[in-house]
Amino acid sequence: MKKRQIAFAGASVAMVLLTAACGSSEDKSAGSANVQPVGGTQTVGVGATSGSSGYGTGGGNEAGGDAGDAASGFGKDALTGPARQLSVRDVPKLGSVVTDSKGWTLYRFDKDTAGSSPKSACDDACATKWPPVPADDATVSTGIRQNELGSVTRADGTEQLTLGGWPVYRYAGDTKAGDTKGHGVGGTWNALAPDGKPAGKKAARDDSLELSVDDNAKLGKIVVDGQGMTVYRFDKDSAWPMKTGCLNACLDTWKPVEPVDRTKVAGVDAKKLTTFTRPDGSKQLAFDCWLLYTFTGDTKPGDTNGQGKQGLWFAVTDKARKAGVAAAK
Repeated sequence: MKKRQIAFAGASVAMVLLTAACGSSEDKSAGSANVQPVGGTQTVGVGATSGSSGYGTGGGNEAGGDAGDAASGFGKDALTGPARQLSVRDVPKLGSVVTDSKGWTLYRFDKDTAGSSPKSACDDACATKWPPVPADDATVSTGIRQNELGSVTRADGTEQLTLGGWPVYRYAGDTKAGDTKGHGVGGTWNALAPDGKPAGKKAARDDSLELSVDDNAKLGKIVVDGQGMTVYRFDKDSAWPMKTGCLNACLDTWKPVEPVDRTKVAGVDAKKLTTFTRPDGSKQLAFDCWLLYTFTGDTKPGDTNGQGKQGLWFAVTDKARKAGVAAAK
């Protein structure tokens, strides 16, 4: 009798440990298994502002070249007014670019100082051609995090908007919403990406990483494999008990992610990475007990063509949740 009690207690402990390892981060029922803050309310779900998607090249010196005629078409309010709601739009050759509420492109200056103590290096004549964006009344839409917004006090005492720690400007040489003529001027002015970096420029990938997190303009922080390809999870899989719902023909389209070296991951909790043995004996990587796949319809790093497929496939966030889905789900 005593031996049976000991065996039962051991099995109970093993079950508790496995349950804890697999998934405290969300309800598994569906799968069965110094920058000061600016603006107060985040508005989500607003699409890209309409306007031309043309890609222009600027000329002239770092202060912006000859923009006198363009400024009259731009309008004083458009040059100097608050940005209000920032949006993200896709521009050929540049990718994701931040615009103000009227669709005018916003810029950053490489000679500024960013970070926790930002400082503008654009004053006087430069500020006429590159008008600083006031810090008041700024909110964000999908693709931009509210905590990326801030402000910096300029030499004249006014407050200028910052994004990702970088002071934000408009360009008087843009003549209509959607223009990006200020991008590349003087080799120091660039359209702003949603994280405050120069649009069209991505940080070099660490080739040693086998799993990491990428900032996606529409989905936020999502997991990518060693080649930068988006990683997905499947609602017909089960996290507890771990079980795959992708078999046979499904595997022609959705490729299981192979196990990784836990010392070569970044942005995710390596302790939540486990290995699952598939029915054919092959090994598959799981994150918080959700099996991971790549999509054959993605052809290059950054693609998310598998997102929402059949209402069952979703990119994976850095917390192992479904990207683009409310936290409760």
